[in-house]
Amino acid sequence: MQISSQFDSGNIKVIKATDPSNIELAINKDHQSDFYQWFHFKLHNNQRCEHVLHITNAGQSAYVEGWQDYQAVASYDRDHWFRVPTEFDGQNLTITLTPEYDSVYFAYFAPYSYERHQDLLHNAQLDIDCQLQVLGQTIDGRDVSVLKVGEEAQDKKVIWLTARQHPGESMAEWFMEGFIDRLLDEDDGVARALLNKAVFYLVPNMNPDGCVRGHLRTNALGVNLNREWLEPSLDKSPEVYLVREKMLATGVDMHLDIHGDEALPVNFVAGCEGIPSYDQRLKTLEDNFKSILLAITPEFQDDKGYDKDPAGQANLTVASNWVGEQFKCLAFTVEMPFKDNELLPDPSVGWSDNRSSLFGRDMLTAIYRIVGDLR
Repeated sequence: MQISSQFDSGNIKVIKATDPSNIELAINKDHQSDFYQWFHFKLHNNQRCEHVLHITNAGQSAYVEGWQDYQAVASYDRDHWFRVPTEFDGQNLTITLTPEYDSVYFAYFAPYSYERHQDLLHNAQLDIDCQLQVLGQTIDGRDVSVLKVGEEAQDKKVIWLTARQHPGESMAEWFMEGFIDRLLDEDDGVARALLNKAVFYLVPNMNPDGCVRGHLRTNALGVNLNREWLEPSLDKSPEVYLVREKMLATGVDMHLDIHGDEALPVNFVAGCEGIPSYDQRLKTLEDNFKSILLAITPEFQDDKGYDKDPAGQANLTVASNWVGEQFKCLAFTVEMPFKDNELLPDPSVGWSDNRSSLFGRDMLTAIYRIVGDLR
């Protein structure tokens, strides 16, 4: 029996792996950080017996509530990911599977590889409406890339989407893949109409270093990028610094920052109600956008979510709050579950890579419906 995580986004520590019925593992912390929760590893064994895997440090992970009613995902071909029986006793996360093939992968959520990220960027640049721009490099020397879709014009809105500031939230890049695929579809009327009204700047992966390293929440230096937006630096958080500088150059009329939430089994958005300049205009935009999403897709809801910040007390180090305040624009954090969407449960796959991608496609329609009201 062999257990390995020496690959893109791999993360696991083997404590004991001699008996398939009692395998002991642990998740490694993000580099220079105490955050951990993301796991991704391969089990190879030609025995077709039941394997019981205990992640022994789950009880001290970043978001312990995330393990309640959670099921890990597994895959034989790294393409189709399915849910497997998983239990949490307050300390150990126990995954049980009788493998059907010699080798099986396990992960916290369907991974989105760095190679697929490169394919996404470079396939997109082949479209006549798309330009691939490199803003600079990360700590580990990877590109900070943005896709510009559409042409700027005085009467056009400027819309930004950023994703995967927290690298373990891989559903965010699956969302972006669906969004980009539809936006570049020349046969899609919504996409064509939107590009007549807006130019898009899209960052599918804000944190490529953390993704490759198998981090949950931080970059190569253990920095949480979604707490860097007020005062980023090239030394600690070049990813945010470079994207923020580009935003200041282009202006922003709307911003969506795409994330995943460990605990809540629903899709929801978090607005910037607590920023100092929040007013009736922004409230109306937020309410209208949520109403549109509710009408478009049953995958969205607005009953569960984060508590709203009191007036004037928003944390401006958070992307959507900083952008909303800086540009006085509609700015949302979009959250998707690691578990399942309890409104439309799927026992086989839960909330998944494909469902995340479809939600991204749906978001295009919501933006189309509100683009004329942004300014």
